[in-house]
Order: sequence, then C-alpha cells, then structure tokens
Amino acid sequence: MDVGARLRMVRDRFGLSQRELAKRAGVTNGTISLIEQNRVSPSISSLKKVLEGLPMTLADFFTFDSDPEQARVFYQAHELPNLGNEQIQLLLVGTAHDKRDIAILREVYETGADTGPDMLTHDGQEGGVIIKGSIEVTVNNESRVLGPGDAYYFDSRLPHRFRNAGTETCEVVSASSPPTF
Repeated sequence: MDVGARLRMVRDRFGLSQRELAKRAGVTNGTISLIEQNRVSPSISSLKKVLEGLPMTLADFFTFDSDPEQARVFYQAHELPNLGNEQIQLLLVGTAHDKRDIAILREVYETGADTGPDMLTHDGQEGGVIIKGSIEVTVNNESRVLGPGDAYYFDSRLPHRFRNAGTETCEVVSASSPPTF
C-alpha cells in the first residue's frame, strides 16, 4: 500500500494543509511532506501520532475509502491490510465494517521481531492463541514463552510487549476490545 498517497488523500478529504496537520499532530511539516513523498516509511507509532491530528485510528486510515453499505462477512488472506511492517505483520479482519466492537488480527512475527523496548498500554482487554512458532509475552513484568495452542488473555492497561525469541516465524490470532486498530 502507498502510505504516502493515502495520507495525502485522507488529509485532502479533511481539508487540511500539510502545515495544519503537522501542527495538530505535534510533528514537523517536513515529516508530513516526507511521508507523503514516500521518502520515509513511518513506524506504526509515528503514523499513529500523525493520525491523532485528524483524529483517525490506524484501521480507519487503511480502510478510509471503504463503503459501509457493503459490509462483508468473508475476507481472503490477501485482502487483510497490514497495519504493521515487514518484521511484525498485523493483518486486520473486518475492515469493511464501519463500526467494529473488536479488533481481530492475524499477527506474524519474524524471527527476532519485537514490539519494542517500551511497554504497550491501552484501554480494554486482549487475548490470543499461538498458531505457529513461539512468542515471549510479557505482561506487567511477568514473562512467558508460549507455543502452538498456548494462549494469553489480559487487561491491556497493564504494560505489555511481544517478542519472537524463537528460531522460526511466529503466527498468532488475537482479538482486542475495544479495538485499538
């Protein structure tokens, strides 16, 4: 997906200049310009920060032109937008629904992939089942390595992170409510 072109399209639909979006998001005008020209590829956290200036979630950003009248039931694997990057794919299910009460993701963690040194926190609850490989899940300073068939479920306000310390790609199917994507 062309993130730069999509950001430009969304910004234009909101009637904002690059300068105004930058001011609202608390970033430099140059940052918006570089993203729109595809000269930089923003991290998930950077893109979330930019989208706060609209305000818009990552899921809204990637599905902005979806038609809510065409709610769908089935999705092919290639139709799931990747809200992550090359190391951690966060493939969102249900993008054609204008009001989702849960976020369902197929998460793919490459070997060595990590959600970062900073612990994540957000409102709600989340859970998941490991389908393939293994993942180290840390919640509130308690860590456990989980493998195929193992699962987790926790209050997302607790600091947490995910890391693939294994030797193969890890796949997880997860859900969170309310949706953060």
